[in-house]
Amino acid sequence: MPTNLGGLQGIGRVDIWKKMKNNEINNKYWYNLPERLIAQEPANPRDSSKLLVYDTQKNELIIDSFFNLATYLPPSTALTLNDAKVVPARITLTKETGGKIVVLFLINEWISTKQGPIPCFLDRRGRVGDRLYFADKSFVTIQRQEEGLFYVTWAGEPNDLLNKLDSYGTMPIPPYIKHSPLSRDELLEKYQTVFAQKPGSSAAPTASLHFTPRVFENLEKKGIKKQYITLHVGLGTFAPLTSENLRTKTLHHETYEIQEDIVRCIDTSKRKEIDITAVGTTVVRTLESVALKIGDYRLDSRLSTKGQSPFGRRGNDTDSTNISLTGSTDLFISPPFEFKVINHLITNFHLPGSSLMMLVDAFLASKNAKMRILDLYEFAIKNELRFYSFGDVMFIL
Repeated sequence: MPTNLGGLQGIGRVDIWKKMKNNEINNKYWYNLPERLIAQEPANPRDSSKLLVYDTQKNELIIDSFFNLATYLPPSTALTLNDAKVVPARITLTKETGGKIVVLFLINEWISTKQGPIPCFLDRRGRVGDRLYFADKSFVTIQRQEEGLFYVTWAGEPNDLLNKLDSYGTMPIPPYIKHSPLSRDELLEKYQTVFAQKPGSSAAPTASLHFTPRVFENLEKKGIKKQYITLHVGLGTFAPLTSENLRTKTLHHETYEIQEDIVRCIDTSKRKEIDITAVGTTVVRTLESVALKIGDYRLDSRLSTKGQSPFGRRGNDTDSTNISLTGSTDLFISPPFEFKVINHLITNFHLPGSSLMMLVDAFLASKNAKMRILDLYEFAIKNELRFYSFGDVMFIL
């Protein structure tokens, strides 16, 4: 019953907590979290996680189970989710000297073209020219180093590398999950959404981890439709903000893919005053980036299957009625921001001082909410909700 209350562990790692807390630009979005509230594993079953509902019009807070999400979603809404699939891209390789080295491939920065050097983190020193061997004696070669990031080349077929990671790699869970009791096989399942389709992410779209077939069944009974976009999440998601981010109003680049019929559907929904509910900040960044690229004109009259798409390069889909549109976004959403697409937001609780907190706060400000992000987080902490990737979730309407 609801209560109405009115990654990268030991590898390429920085002390994000100290760095963020000492950074003055993040003071507005800093909070103290008891370590016991950092979730080390997901709820079991995953849809039994707690759901904090904030009705911005009524200024009302409710805590329920995520299983009951359909109770709170307006019937006239389109649910938009990210179907990106996390690649188990952390793997132990062997140096030419015989020593072991842990490599985390940043697949999200390579997957769109599968060409050129692959960025990665190493858990120990590497030298340009070194070969790092897989168990079958295939190898990657260190091409260059840029600060803490290494770039390696792979001479084989791209899919062969992905297959090796699928077979032998482990999930790149974030550094704050220090004591997870989950085995490799359990993480392969639980740090992945039930609807993941397109491999390429270095981190999970965590707001989507709570969904199960029975949650979707309940939503379908209510007449709520769902649609999917793809944005491959990078480790930049967890990086502390810098003064450069604030100056340029940009973040790390992340690649997205969205089917043209989905874009048309969203455009039609907006004109028919059907609300769009974004599941996660990755969906927000994708849809709002697309809206900014298109401008103020309607897709049905200006976006055709002929000529140049305002989204940039088209995908390789040969079906002219459903062309895949791809691009890259570095959009930094912070207050104030005019949201052109999103009406409601489902999101996890994020790291202090992060761009994700600022995005959620911008959304609250756009709805003239009486409570802002730190108010909601303080409430969640007082009520023992769990935070971060395997934690609980919030719905803002």
